[in-house]
Amino acid sequence: MTLKNPTSDQQALLEAEFQDSLDEELEMELDDSRLDDLVAGSTTEAGFDIDRHFYFRELLRLQTELVKLQDWVVKNRLKVVVLFEGRDSAGKGGAIKRITQRLNPRVCRVAALPAPNDRERTQWYFQRYVSHLPAGGEMVLFDRSWYNRAGVERVMGFCNDEEYEEFFRTVPEFERMLVRSGIVLVKYWFSITDDEQHRRFLARIHDPLKQWKLSPMDLESRRRWEAYTKAKEVMLERTHIPEAPWWIVEAVDKKKARLNCIRHLLAQIPYAEVEHPAITLPAREHNPDYLRNPVPESMFVPSAY
Repeated sequence: MTLKNPTSDQQALLEAEFQDSLDEELEMELDDSRLDDLVAGSTTEAGFDIDRHFYFRELLRLQTELVKLQDWVVKNRLKVVVLFEGRDSAGKGGAIKRITQRLNPRVCRVAALPAPNDRERTQWYFQRYVSHLPAGGEMVLFDRSWYNRAGVERVMGFCNDEEYEEFFRTVPEFERMLVRSGIVLVKYWFSITDDEQHRRFLARIHDPLKQWKLSPMDLESRRRWEAYTKAKEVMLERTHIPEAPWWIVEAVDKKKARLNCIRHLLAQIPYAEVEHPAITLPAREHNPDYLRNPVPESMFVPSAY
């Protein structure tokens, strides 16, 4: 991505963002059997350094542990809820993507609710979130959660003072109820600096692959940085309870944030490796009378690559 007459800082910013995008695509394709060859073979050409090499190795190691955790959750019928909160562009989505990347979507799913519709606005505030809570043997990751009321709704004026105060009266009891019901509830706040959000927003503005991530609400949130800061501080102070404490993820460095978050999440749920029976691939049946019907050439996708 090249800007028209960019400053050296802007060009370095875009190049760094482009390299990070390449890294994201690379890690989505890596698997254990190809890691050594792919990373080692790319060291000179793509400019990999030991930090990236370590990152990929550690990410795959942690994802292996996540698979073990998934098996444990299924076997023991655990119910796990993880909330991901933070400012726009804080890296919540990237962390969620790395957590779910190698897990069974029937076991671990993401809940990212849109703005409430007219009907939902008349419901009990928590009602639309309750329907997304897990059953036994499931994990649900909320990409933003009921804490919208303490953040964007408060700052943007989408709720009144009475609704805001009722939220803080209710949410501690609501979360205690979840925990008493057997749900493992983990709450993360992804923390970035003013300068880092500014840098990431600039990158999104100038990157056509990421412009869709910027909404008018995101741009307004940038202008109201200090109001969001105050709302966050009030939220953490009033909802940091022993049964469901907040955990702050330092997220200026995306890669460190992902690794630290996954490592911490694994530590919140005692688990052990689940023994699986050996799998034997059955022999395929062969019927001498079976004839495969021809497929017309016009039905094939053209081989352009």
